Amino acid sequence: MVRLPLTPAEVERGQRLGALLRRARGERSMLDTALAARVSPETLRKIETGRVATPAFPTIAAIADVLGLSLDAVWAEISQPKPGTRATDSGHHAQEQLAS
Repeated sequence: MVRLPLTPAEVERGQRLGALLRRARGERSMLDTALAARVSPETLRKIETGRVATPAFPTIAAIADVLGLSLDAVWAEISQPKPGTRATDSGHHAQEQLAS
């Protein structure tokens, strides 16, 4: 199977996802987080660094669960409009949830 190259938007979304997961993980070790989510530490590292820009949904769901993130909050964070465009109320609300 040939995999199509990622679009710039997919790469950017993957980078936002990785940054979100790193922030949510805080001081918790990557190893502890990965084991609790039942993914390999290498997979978590690749997602956090943006090397895997389009991880499988069950993988993200498991990591988000371990980190106490709702999937709605994750989606709102990674689908933010580019700078210079107006954010939606739901995106703003999700950012407030992540900050608390």
